Amino acid sequence: MPAGEPEKRPDPDALLALSQRDRPGRLKIFLGAAPGVGKTCAMLQEAHRVRAEGRDVVLGLIETHGRAETEALAAGLETLPRRRIDYRGQMLEEFDIDAALARRPALLVVDELAHTNAPQSRHPKRWQDVREVLDAGIDVWTALNIQHLESLADVVARITGVTVRETVPDVMVQEAQDVVLVDIPPDELIARLKAGKVYLPQTARRAVEKFFTPGNLTALRELALRRTAERVDDQMTEILRQKAIEGPWASAERLLVCLFPDGSGDALIRQTARLASALNAGWVALVLAPPYDPGAVSEAERRATDAMRLVETLGGEALRLTSAEFAEDILRVARRENVTQILLGHRRQGRFARLLRRSLPEALAERAEGIAVHVLPLPELEKTAPLPSFDTLRRLVSEPGLLADLGLAVLATSGVVAIGHALAAVMELPNLSMIFLAGVLICGTLRGTRAAVLAALLSFLAYNFFFIEPLYTLSIARPHEFLALLIFLAVASLTGSWTGRIRAQARAALTQTRMIEAQAAFSRQLSAASSAEDVAWAMVTQVHGLMGGKAILLLVEGNELLPCAAWPPEEIADPVEMTAARWAFEKGETAGWRTATLPNLRWRFHPLATPRHVVAVLGYEPPDRDQPLSAADEAKLAAAVEQTAVALDRALLVREAVKAAAMQENENIRDALLASLGHDLRTPLAAITGAVTTLQRGEDALREDQRTDLLDTIGQEAGRLNRFVGNLLEMSRIDQGVVKVRRDWVDVGDAIRLAVDRARKAHPGRQTRISLAPDLGFVRGDQELLSQVVFNLLDNAHKYGETEVSVHARNESDEVVISVTDDGPGVKPADLERIFEKFFRAGGTDRRKPGTGLGLSICRGLVRAMGGTIKAESPAIRRRGTRLIVRLPLADLPAELSRDEEAR
Repeated sequence: MPAGEPEKRPDPDALLALSQRDRPGRLKIFLGAAPGVGKTCAMLQEAHRVRAEGRDVVLGLIETHGRAETEALAAGLETLPRRRIDYRGQMLEEFDIDAALARRPALLVVDELAHTNAPQSRHPKRWQDVREVLDAGIDVWTALNIQHLESLADVVARITGVTVRETVPDVMVQEAQDVVLVDIPPDELIARLKAGKVYLPQTARRAVEKFFTPGNLTALRELALRRTAERVDDQMTEILRQKAIEGPWASAERLLVCLFPDGSGDALIRQTARLASALNAGWVALVLAPPYDPGAVSEAERRATDAMRLVETLGGEALRLTSAEFAEDILRVARRENVTQILLGHRRQGRFARLLRRSLPEALAERAEGIAVHVLPLPELEKTAPLPSFDTLRRLVSEPGLLADLGLAVLATSGVVAIGHALAAVMELPNLSMIFLAGVLICGTLRGTRAAVLAALLSFLAYNFFFIEPLYTLSIARPHEFLALLIFLAVASLTGSWTGRIRAQARAALTQTRMIEAQAAFSRQLSAASSAEDVAWAMVTQVHGLMGGKAILLLVEGNELLPCAAWPPEEIADPVEMTAARWAFEKGETAGWRTATLPNLRWRFHPLATPRHVVAVLGYEPPDRDQPLSAADEAKLAAAVEQTAVALDRALLVREAVKAAAMQENENIRDALLASLGHDLRTPLAAITGAVTTLQRGEDALREDQRTDLLDTIGQEAGRLNRFVGNLLEMSRIDQGVVKVRRDWVDVGDAIRLAVDRARKAHPGRQTRISLAPDLGFVRGDQELLSQVVFNLLDNAHKYGETEVSVHARNESDEVVISVTDDGPGVKPADLERIFEKFFRAGGTDRRKPGTGLGLSICRGLVRAMGGTIKAESPAIRRRGTRLIVRLPLADLPAELSRDEEAR
């Protein structure tokens, strides 16, 4: 390798793609333009050939569609039995992937890659089955029609009028090691169709009338040919990259046009677009610009922005390149973009300029190995480049910052002259040029290239006038001093120019860093936003902070656009402006100020589009509507729109998920309530109705004890209904937050005794054991509600317990602890928290246990209202039972209550 030449290494991305594609199984696709071209027959013929060579070939699934020739080709090859699936009373036959994996042939033939599997299959699509077989190390051959390719489905629908439902992702074709095109002329295919070799006669007749027309077949054939050619081109490009053969690769033409922001690029752009259209080639426009001070937007910057818009309008890709070495950077971009031809506009140069340096076309032609360089004549450049006129000079003088640069140059030069005189007064210095260079460097560092060049010119004159004999004249007595002065001017000019360029690059880098930091902060802000409103506020403040002007975000609600956030806070009242906003929403295109739709409006509207739909519209009003946005501002705005669209879509999805969860919860509660009403109302009503009917019909024949029993039944069931309705009302009050808890001093022991007495009456056949600590304290709350809590706990314990329920209460630290324990089968660990949910019953769907599933939920609501907590433990005793524990904060009694308690 020659010295200084960089080592050529394989493209790491190409090697990574190669390693990913070198999977254990290899895929071969037989691609056709339409059904009936002979894909399956070609695949079977090839399978017979490789089987004759000794390879293990198995037919996983072949669709013959009743064709005799296909059935004859399939005969003689081992065929796997199909998997039979009973779906809605119909027996379906599908590819048996498990049988294929168990058989593990060297080559498996699977027809119709785009087929949709039966609902009970492992994968919904056959191409997913094929991918699993490939991952298992089995080679697969398959067949595919071009209309089933995912990226071409909409194109095929426009061509044929038939919407393709079964599609295959393009990645399957990209990952295939071989793609074989099976093709026949449209007339021959139609003849095969009419002869019944493709479909049955009735189906064939309809197909010829609708799908298999000469125009449709020709268009599909062109799509298949183009897609196959693109695949071959991609394969060749990958091979060249893997072998470290540097681009360009002449497999397809790609143009690169270089533009300078001097107003001469429009004609060059249009000429390149026409050439690219004639060559059927892609093209890229590269807008070139030297490093500039990003503090101000110049006329050249505005022209560059207009040129990039024109490129995008004509279908090209616009890139921007800020560089000091154009030739090297242009070639770097060209090789990266796989460009085969570079186009430049020709500008006539003077002889002196040609002597100083080579032109850009000459530099490119010398270095562009394998890339054609075209120089296009632009006659209008000669007309637009006359000698400087008075208007040109006036524009140059009036350019912002010129007076400041000139003032700094005069000040620096005056200071250097003063320093030079002071030094000359105390010592003899043979040459003071280095001091003047210091002034030039100071101007270049503080103000840039223009100030440095002005300082170099003033230093040249001041050095001659004040320090070269004869003094105080511009004459030069000795020739060597004249040569030294010229060298000083050249060195000062170059030094100042490079200093200014470094300063501009440093400021540009600083601006870029600040923009990256702002975008990173904006990304963090969007990530932390939990709602659509937060995202909207982050968006409008970001746009206003980066670009000034006004910003408003209109959120899509149904089919309407509603203001969500604005900065400064205001709304768009003009109906015409809202018309542009609706256009952006409905069409998914930018509308308003300086766009193709309603360009004279004050606002510009950008749709925030996601893969699903447009979620919002951003309105932006620039601070100066007479000036277009620069390319940098356009990039900032586009980045903010893309980031916000993703964040807003995420926030809306979260909102939808919360709504869906709430709806599901309401649905569950509704189902549980209906089930509970169906049982817990019907049972007592049936008992009451039966007792009343018996009393009415057999009033004279009933004994007194029977009448008493029936009346007791009516009373008990009526009480049961009353508790059920009371629980529903109590739960409704808790959910609505209207439960009012009195803040009295409550004797916990009295509340427990009242609840136990009530429970003994409700469950007369059950035993309740009570144990209260002698020093049991008081709590602040409502004695009636606390008694209701303990009763609900006892009621629940009696329902699920077996023989005995115990109640304990004690003081523990600064709390009163009440526990109710049963001796039932207990609660599963996963249900210990769920038993406090509404309508949840530990018995599941078992309705033999009476109740509504509201008791414990009411307990939790009431305990929380009194500032306490409740939890469940299981097992409780001897690996059985459930213990429900209530903790309430102790209350400090006033002095008089303390004395009464001590006396009692």
